[in-house]
Amino acid sequence: MIEQQAVHAEEHPYSCDVCNKSIVLLTALRSHECIHKEGRYACNACADLFNYKRDLRRHLQLHSTQQELSCDVCSRSFIDLNDLEKHLSVHGNQHRYSCDMCGEGFRVPSALRVHQRVHSGEHPYFCDVCHKSFTQQGTLKTHQRIHSGLRPYTCDICNKAFIQPTYMKRHKCIHTEERPYTCCVCSKSFVQPSYLKKHQRIHTGVCPYTCEICNKSFTVSGALKAHRRIHTGECPYTCDVCNNSFIVSSALKAHRRIHTGERPYACDTCSNSFTQSSDLKKHQRVHTGERPYICDICNSSFIVASALKIHQRTHEGDQHIRPAERPYNCGVCNQTFARKGALKNHLHMHSMERL
Repeated sequence: MIEQQAVHAEEHPYSCDVCNKSIVLLTALRSHECIHKEGRYACNACADLFNYKRDLRRHLQLHSTQQELSCDVCSRSFIDLNDLEKHLSVHGNQHRYSCDMCGEGFRVPSALRVHQRVHSGEHPYFCDVCHKSFTQQGTLKTHQRIHSGLRPYTCDICNKAFIQPTYMKRHKCIHTEERPYTCCVCSKSFVQPSYLKKHQRIHTGVCPYTCEICNKSFTVSGALKAHRRIHTGECPYTCDVCNNSFIVSSALKAHRRIHTGERPYACDTCSNSFTQSSDLKKHQRVHTGERPYICDICNSSFIVASALKIHQRTHEGDQHIRPAERPYNCGVCNQTFARKGALKNHLHMHSMERL
C-alpha cells in the first residue's frame, strides 16, 4: 500500500547505494542493483554473464541457430562479422572476395554474403520482443541487450555502462580526446576506423548505397534509409509539444530547441548562438570571409548555396529567364519573378493602385 501511494505521489523513497539513483519500488531497486553486480548466470558457449535466467535463456537461442560465419582456414565459427574479421588477422588473410556492387573486399566468402544483405535489403534475424530485423546474428544479440537491460561493458573512468565494447571504446575518447584515425587527404581525424572509412568516400566519390526508386546514391546506408522516407512519406520522429514530425531523429532534436530555447552552438567571435551546428558554420563565414559558393559565369562568391542559386537567375535577363527559374508568381497579373523580394515589391504596386 505504501509503495502504491509512492507511485501516485511520484515519490522515490528507495536509493541505490552504488550510483544514488532513486527508485519508487523496493522490488525495482533489487532489480536495479543487479546492474552493478557481476552476472550470476553464465553462458557455457561464449562465457557472457547475465543477471537473470530469462536473459540467459534468450541469449542461448542465438547459439541454438547455426552460426553462418566461419573461418575458411581453421573452421572456427562466429556470429558477428567484426569478430570474424579480427580473428582472420591472425592468419594474415588478404581481402580476396569483393562485392560486385560496391567493390568492398572481404577475407572469407561468408563475410561477403553477410555484407551483400546491405544491398539486397535482406534482414533474416528478428527480435522476438520488438520484431526489429537485422542482417547479422551478432547485431541481433547486441540489440536484445536493450530489452534485457544488460550492459556488460563499463568505462573504468566514469562507470558508464554500454551494451557493446565498441560503444565503450568510442565513449572513452571523450576522456582521452584521442582521435587516432586520420584522413590522408584532408587530415580530419576520427574516433573509429569505420568513421574514417565513411568519410573517405567524400574524397573518392564512392556512393555504394542507391535508392531503387530514384537512383540517388549515398555514401552511408543510414542516409539511404532516411532518404527512402521521402518516397514513403514516413516521418517516425514526432515532437511531443507541437506534433510536427520528421524523417530523421537529428531533425527532431534540432526542432525541439525551438520550444526549449536551447542554442548550444555559440560563435567564439561575436557570441551569437544557434540551434544547429550547420547554422553556426555558415555564420562563422561572416568573420572568416570564406565564400565557398562561386558563380561559374561571373565568379561572384557567396556564403551559402541558396544565395548563389538566387544570383544565378540574374544572368538570364529579367525578361528571358525560363519559367522554372522565375518561381515567384503574382496572383494578380501572373507576372513572374526570380526573387521573392522582387515579387514583394511588385505586389506593393498593386496595393497602391487600389488606393
